[in-house]
Amino acid sequence: MRRVYLDHVATTQPLPEVVEAMMPYLRDFYGNPMSLHDVGIEAKRACEEARGKVADLIGARPEEIIFTSCGTESNNTALKGAAWANISKGKHIVTTQIEHHSVLNAANALEKMGFEVTYVPVDKYGLVEPKEIEKAIRKDTVLVSVMHANNEIGTIEPIPEIAKITKARSILLHTDAVATAGNIPVNVNELNVDLLSCAANQFYGPKGIGALYIRKGTRIMPLLHGGFQERGLRAGTDNVPGIVGLGKAAELAARDLNKRKNQNIQLRDKLTKGLLTGIKNVYLNGHPTNRLPGNVNVSVEFVEGESMLLFLNNAGVMVASGSSCTSQALKVSHVLSATGMEPALAQGSLLFSLGIDNTEDDINYVLEKMPPIVDNLRKISPFYKG
Repeated sequence: MRRVYLDHVATTQPLPEVVEAMMPYLRDFYGNPMSLHDVGIEAKRACEEARGKVADLIGARPEEIIFTSCGTESNNTALKGAAWANISKGKHIVTTQIEHHSVLNAANALEKMGFEVTYVPVDKYGLVEPKEIEKAIRKDTVLVSVMHANNEIGTIEPIPEIAKITKARSILLHTDAVATAGNIPVNVNELNVDLLSCAANQFYGPKGIGALYIRKGTRIMPLLHGGFQERGLRAGTDNVPGIVGLGKAAELAARDLNKRKNQNIQLRDKLTKGLLTGIKNVYLNGHPTNRLPGNVNVSVEFVEGESMLLFLNNAGVMVASGSSCTSQALKVSHVLSATGMEPALAQGSLLFSLGIDNTEDDINYVLEKMPPIVDNLRKISPFYKG
């Protein structure tokens, strides 16, 4: 049976070059970078080389990068660390209703600690209006956090415009760039952000390793207390193989960014057109043009997303019915709800996320298998009238 992987938003397969770069640091160069002997010094050198490659990918300086375990830890460190470090200036945070759960739940945790959080709404495309951010800001606001692009519906947010508002008021700006770094051009100076999160498994690196950009002069409190790794901002023994893999993935992403982006856009548009024209009552979610290159999120009327997902899986097509962090909760996507979508239609959503391993034949295969699956499910739906 043909296998078509279209769940790259959940994770990507590490490239062979990435795995090859990591292996020596699992087998031979196993030292702790904090050690002062030769084995430790080699591990330290490899980590610093990787730090430079990650910095190059996003237009930062190496000393502005700290390594974390994943995008979730990067987001938690950014929100909680910035909030705690600036508590003397105020206890108000601004974010949006469509953020990843690692941001929303971190914000909720801060609320329980006495902070106040304003959750700014979005329009029907999931687009944040900068004026709404401006309206939400108060005298005691210390942090604004808006994702660079939504991981579910793919809409790219106007971060530079939001940055103009925060900079004018000397308020820190964080962006969750887990969905964008390594997939579209990301430059911290063009975005004008103070904090930026990314994760290796979103651009063909290993799982379990991420990074947080912290602009020079930005104060944060660490989540983990222990040793002096990562300039005292993230204690714990360094994951040297993971760091090396992240660095190699960043190097390859920077080299091949335009090629990857253009390929995904071509396949994305073919899949979108085929789904919308080949099946009745199918709707594209997110902004029609200002979206991630590999993102196709659709809602299919009169059918549940989980049912379509299972039947597609039986045909060898692997997709998602929402964020990978909530797909097993069987709840309506908070992102689609924030766009104003009715719950019944939101339940019929599917997320196809394309990657560099996908081909036009893959898209043709999906467009062949999808219509009869929808037809069969609609026949047993009590809501479908034909």
